[in-house]
Amino acid sequence: MGTSLRYDDYTVAWIAVLQIEAEAALGMLDKRHKGQFESTKGDDYLYFAGEVNGHNVVVATLPSGQNYGIGAAAALVNQVKTRFPNIWFALLVGVAAGLPNHSSSDRSKNHDIRLGDVLVCLPDGGSTGIVHYDLGRETEDGFLVVGRQAETPAIVRSAIGSIRLNMKNPYKPGNEIAAYLASFQKAMQEEDNDSSFERPDEHTDQLFALTTKMHELPAVVPRVPREGANRYPRVWYGSIGSGNSLRRNAQKRDELRDKHNLIGLEMEAAGVMNSLPTGVIRGVCDYSDNQKNKVWQPYAAAAAAAYAKGVLYAIRPVYRPTPRGQSNMVPLH
Repeated sequence: MGTSLRYDDYTVAWIAVLQIEAEAALGMLDKRHKGQFESTKGDDYLYFAGEVNGHNVVVATLPSGQNYGIGAAAALVNQVKTRFPNIWFALLVGVAAGLPNHSSSDRSKNHDIRLGDVLVCLPDGGSTGIVHYDLGRETEDGFLVVGRQAETPAIVRSAIGSIRLNMKNPYKPGNEIAAYLASFQKAMQEEDNDSSFERPDEHTDQLFALTTKMHELPAVVPRVPREGANRYPRVWYGSIGSGNSLRRNAQKRDELRDKHNLIGLEMEAAGVMNSLPTGVIRGVCDYSDNQKNKVWQPYAAAAAAAYAKGVLYAIRPVYRPTPRGQSNMVPLH
């Protein structure tokens, strides 16, 4: 019989809803904890455990074949909250749609977001950072979003601030976050001969212009290639929209972006933020249009996971006893 892990020993929850996101999360752990958490009737989820920078981290994901969305994420995180009484904060890490903006008259809202970039949720103006865009009511002036999400917890925002001060471009070689990503990619290649987490070719990153005519093929938006010091993935900070369905209509997507000054769209944060104090970190894998494919998903998930590891390394935990059985903790790399 294997070693039993104790729920009380874990203080950070890493929420990775999709399998590809969970793979990236597990690959970023400094150590994996061998053993299992005991399950009883009423438990719907199994958890993975490990350590990052002295934090005891539990990785939670959805069962195979489960539909995802706000409701599924809420159910997952509520069970995490019940089972792990000492959780300090959570990180919701994975992929999302990016919302580029090249046409705003306000230059501060022009965002050259590209595939592989990373979106970090932070309060922005009147927004707490997450906008639940399908929760509201119709008015004479259009759809009015109602309700308020919790903010990213102060300790996570402080860690994000530390990263911003110390690393102008976290993914530039030589920076710690770039090293976390490169180490993970190397380990996947060497251990599993898995190159799926490598960065795809730039020619696969195409942003299409809006079209108003039926059956008209959209034109590719011309963008200057990122070169030199600008060729690395960028990190964008601001508000992210969260809803039960992603927008696949480019016009509606842009209307939503402009109304709420959003940098991205995803499908879980609105179900998580009010249950656990959570930081939201997303890698851009598409542009929320009908041209979506999954080519960029693995790399985007890994890039977001590397940033999340950077957050945990910016927060030094108080010393805690290691989970039962030091010999059961093994380095990953």
